[in-house]
This record gives sequence, structure tokens and C-alpha cells, in this order.
Amino acid sequence: MKSATLNELKKELQELSPKQMQDLFIRLAKYKKDNKELLTFLLFEAHDEPAYIQNIKDEMDELFTEVNKRNVYLAKKTLRKIVRTANKYIRYSGSKTVQIEVLIYFCQGMKKTGISIRSSSVLENLYEQQLKKIKKALSTLHEDLQYDYQQELDDLG
Repeated sequence: MKSATLNELKKELQELSPKQMQDLFIRLAKYKKDNKELLTFLLFEAHDEPAYIQNIKDEMDELFTEVNKRNVYLAKKTLRKIVRTANKYIRYSGSKTVQIEVLIYFCQGMKKTGISIRSSSVLENLYEQQLKKIKKALSTLHEDLQYDYQQELDDLG
């Protein structure tokens, strides 16, 4: 089955009544957890970005407590899980500010775990990839915001 283009979907959605739209969204949310989470974000959290960021940070804090500090392999697996979760929430918002704040918080949390990042090439690469993402997103922001975030980034590097 071939998927319709976004333009075709948009045109078709304009033809639906509000009740049909509601039924469509409910059905869409039933089949995939990501769809339900995105719909939850759009309906309840999109209007309050600082609270959304704080919720992400709180969830990341919980996940950081699960990091096994004795075994680098298990630590790596948990840290990757945290990055996947963070990236999912960043995708939902679509905001560069959210992306920068969440990734900076991840890097700070990674340092706070006490695991030697430089002892494992995998952990070092994971950390460096997040720094690259932050720098790339930072380049798209206004100069004043860039300056504020650049200071936090310098503390990480």
C-alpha cells in the first residue's frame, strides 16, 4: 500500500467534519504509543515549553539513577536509552531551544554520573555527538540566545 503525500493528506483532512477528525485522531492514537504521546504533547504541553522541558529533565533524572557506574557496557546501554528518550521528546516539540536545553542537560548529567567518559571510545563518541547536535542547533538561534547557551556549552567542553 502506497502512502499518500502530506499535501494529499492535508487536502483530504480539510474535507472532514470535526466529528470525523476526532474519530480519526482517536483511532490513530490507539495504534501506536508514539502517536498518543505526540497528541498528548500537542494538546496539553505545547503551550508551556518551560514546563515541558522540566518534565523531560525530571524523566532524565530518573533514568540517570539507573545508570550502572561499575560496568561501562551497561552504563552505555542506559545512556543510549536516555538519548533515545530525549530525542523522541525533542522531535515532538520541534523547537531548537528545547533541543539545546535537553541535550545540554543530558551532557551535564552524563558528567555527573562519575563515569569516565574518556575511558571508553563509545561513551566519548556518544558525548561528542550530543555536543555536535547542540552546536548545530545553536547556530540557528538568535545571537543573544546563542551567547547564553554558548557559555553553558563551554562549561561542558
